[in-house]
Amino acid sequence: MNKQSRKFLYDLLLTPSPSGFEAPIQRVVKSYINKYADNVRLDVHGNFIACANPKGTVRVMLAGHCDQIGMMITHIDDRGFIYFNQIGGIDPSVVPGSYVQIHTARGVVEGVIGYKPVHLMTAEERGKKTELKKLWIDIGVADGKEANKYVSIGDPVTYKLGVQELGENRIGAPACDDKVGVFVVMESLRMFSEMISKRRRHDVALYAVSTVQEEIGQRGARTSCFGLDPHIGIAVDVSHASDNPGAEAREIGSVKLGSGPTVPRGANFNHLLVKHITETAKNKRIKYQPHFAPNGTGTDANAIQISRSGVATALLGIPNRYMHTQVELVDLRDLEYAARLIAFSVFDLSAHKRFIPS
Repeated sequence: MNKQSRKFLYDLLLTPSPSGFEAPIQRVVKSYINKYADNVRLDVHGNFIACANPKGTVRVMLAGHCDQIGMMITHIDDRGFIYFNQIGGIDPSVVPGSYVQIHTARGVVEGVIGYKPVHLMTAEERGKKTELKKLWIDIGVADGKEANKYVSIGDPVTYKLGVQELGENRIGAPACDDKVGVFVVMESLRMFSEMISKRRRHDVALYAVSTVQEEIGQRGARTSCFGLDPHIGIAVDVSHASDNPGAEAREIGSVKLGSGPTVPRGANFNHLLVKHITETAKNKRIKYQPHFAPNGTGTDANAIQISRSGVATALLGIPNRYMHTQVELVDLRDLEYAARLIAFSVFDLSAHKRFIPS
């Protein structure tokens, strides 16, 4: 991965974006992709949309959601301890002892999530399931009056943001789900734009969308897809990696880091589009991993497929270990494989290509 692309990825991972609070990260996306797109815009929902070759007759939408799971302040007690609820799918069992950041109008306030020490627990309390309502955030103040000077009810909270490089090609960070997807779709647009720069015309108008509020119901994909009315949609999200002791390949499929994105088959996807993508991968010698999704998926692909009168849809999954924790782990090579695969697949489309099943 070149230095410019890597910096863009790290900038995404270091920018807070809990669902409903995505404006800061959309500014990062715009700053990077603006020079490669023919036009860019932000819609009323907060989706950022970049377009290359808007005169193309075949509208293709790429979607990666920029929002991350998080928390929101719900109560500040007289002692200055802060209580919260979840934004999206927080796993309470991994929360105790976490460093967190509260994103306020004045800036970031650092905190830690407190929990009753095991030494003070009764025998009955030990081993019980962790509940968010029994956790609190400690920002190191003396009382509630002081706490209210720094934070407010409704402020969003994230795990402490950072990027940890692991080995030669892997990184760990909160919210790889799905900032890596945003990275891939914008890199795909950049590559596509460079591919068509030497041609007078191309049939495809490519829209790369950094969608919002996926973690609370694919809301941004629904509205942006309805507005763009694409013929083809490709979502990029993360996929559970099975190459670790916490996952079972017999249940979730064999998915390995560094072996390319998953390309699933199933009811959520257009079989002819999936075939086009996998054939492109083979022709261009780009690594990918066949996968499955027998039902609808909890991704933007689900919303895209059933927009308006229907969209030919596919999904690429970036293998991810430890999803929805503070230490999500991905392989940078998979991001590059995915971006190249999408760019070539889109470049090889034409107005004559049909995706009606028969």
